[in-house]
Amino acid sequence: MLNTEVKTELIQIVGAAGYLDRPEELACYSYDAFVEEALPDAVIFPKTTDEVSKILKTAGRYKIPVTGRGAGTSVCGAPIPVRHGIVLCFSKMDKIIEVNTRDRYIIVQPGVVNADIQKALSPFGFFYPPDPGSMNSSTIGGNIAQNAGGPRCLKYGVTVDYVLGLEVVLASGDIIRFGSKNIKDVTGYKLSSLFCGSEGTLGIITEAILKVLPKPEAVKTLMVTFDDLDNTARAVTDIIGSGILPAAMELMDQLTLNAIEDSANLGLDRNAQGALLIEIDGVKEACDKEMKKIIEKLKENGAVHIQEAGSDIERDKLWTARRSAYGVFAKLAPDIVSEDVTVPVSKVPEMIRRIIEITERYGLRVGVLAHAGDGNMHPMIPADKGNIEEWQRVEKAFSEIFKAAADLDGTLSGEHGIGLAKSAYLPLVMNQSTINFMKKIKHAIDPDGILNPGKFV
Repeated sequence: MLNTEVKTELIQIVGAAGYLDRPEELACYSYDAFVEEALPDAVIFPKTTDEVSKILKTAGRYKIPVTGRGAGTSVCGAPIPVRHGIVLCFSKMDKIIEVNTRDRYIIVQPGVVNADIQKALSPFGFFYPPDPGSMNSSTIGGNIAQNAGGPRCLKYGVTVDYVLGLEVVLASGDIIRFGSKNIKDVTGYKLSSLFCGSEGTLGIITEAILKVLPKPEAVKTLMVTFDDLDNTARAVTDIIGSGILPAAMELMDQLTLNAIEDSANLGLDRNAQGALLIEIDGVKEACDKEMKKIIEKLKENGAVHIQEAGSDIERDKLWTARRSAYGVFAKLAPDIVSEDVTVPVSKVPEMIRRIIEITERYGLRVGVLAHAGDGNMHPMIPADKGNIEEWQRVEKAFSEIFKAAADLDGTLSGEHGIGLAKSAYLPLVMNQSTINFMKKIKHAIDPDGILNPGKFV
């Protein structure tokens, strides 16, 4: 708990209703979807950028750690306040400030939920492409902090590709603004790329200008099943290698399929060893041509059943089921770890084989879920952290999975971020000079190290 002097000063900034410090209240902000927990000393709900600036100036004077928090949907421990201090929760800064489809941008505060951006744009025939699995609850501030991706990022790119400009409050309390409402802007350093994915270690995002796109004319969606997981993975590499770029291409193994079917009752083939959910979009004539080529590749790779969604309702059901995969899989055990190693697309089949071999060797169940078209793998291991021996096997298995990805020219994270989960494994994918360079950037911007300390820098 913060001392009385600091508490009084912070309450003067946000009011008594914007300050929490009772233990039962703090517990609600001590965790995310990762497996670690840590209690903050206080949770503060700013309503304006000016309040955020004043809070950080106070925190800076007293050297109090500050951790930003959106909806807490992170799966890597990024918003966990491991050094305690203040959690800044942005649920009160949830305004859509401007929608401008003529100039193709939207301006939002950090607490706006991703799905609400989609709803605001839809009547104008536009959309915001990044679509993380948590889009119905995750906020744009967290999406930017983690450089979130999602299924359709195969074709459209990840969050950083849509950040035109940001307003950020630094550890000093200074408010900086960079970027603009323009699609083309090469004025100075591209600071949005520095702050996007920084996990709240460099500054607190208080406003974002985001690029938006017109909705495609046509969308076609396929659910495809295979009797061999290798064939499923090879179909992915063949389709991508042929020059076709679907909007999304999601791979699911049998365990994941059955967990989804248990929850959604969609009539999925429980005996299928693997499945692909494929979506293409664009001009109708082009979609028809691409779909024909995709079906040819699927058949060449032993597809057992190919079903096209016959309506928007059917399509929505398939995607609702896919987006529920993490939640339904989490019911299989008291805890779950879901990682997101990424490898070149041509190495997806080998990476899947290694994931299965490693987890079988450690006697663990694993669900393989992947944004397979861009090589982003989500191995999900349900287990019980209270079972020390089992949990040690989980940790050893993921250690080997991380190394396998690195050996295949891959990386530790495609969209979840590093947080607490993978900071120890950075040397697998970058040398010490690179790590030291990131630390120098951190120290230059946040010399006292108060912003989200204890993470990857």
